[in-house]
Amino acid sequence: MNATTAMREPWDIATAARHLEVSPHTLRYYERIGLVSVPRNQAGHREYDAAAIRRLVFLTRMRTSGMPISDLRHYIELVDRGDITIPDRLDLLLEHRDTLRAQIARLQLALATTEYKIATYGGATQP
Repeated sequence: MNATTAMREPWDIATAARHLEVSPHTLRYYERIGLVSVPRNQAGHREYDAAAIRRLVFLTRMRTSGMPISDLRHYIELVDRGDITIPDRLDLLLEHRDTLRAQIARLQLALATTEYKIATYGGATQP
C-alpha cells in the first residue's frame, strides 16, 4: 500500500484509518504515546498530512511484523534526535529483520507440515 499516493489534501482520522487499515482508536493511541504528531485544523480536528501518513505507514507495518510498541517508541525517539542516531536506528532495524527472518522460517516449516497433513488426508495442497 502506498497510502500517500492518493493524498491531495490532509486526511481526517476516518480516512487515514481506512487507508492504513487500522482503527481510529489506534491512530489516537499512537499520537497519545508520542509516535506521531498530527496537526489540528481550526475546529480542533486532526489533519493527517503526508509526513504523518508516511510515519504511520512505517509504524503500522512494523506493528504488523510484530515489533513491540516499546521498540517503536525507542526508534521514534532516535528519529527525533536527528541523523546522529542513524547507526542506532540501523541496528534496531537489523535486529528486527533477523527476528522476522527467523519467524518466517518457522512459519514456512509450519505451512509445510500443514500441507503434508492435508495431502495425507487426500486434500489438495495447492490453490
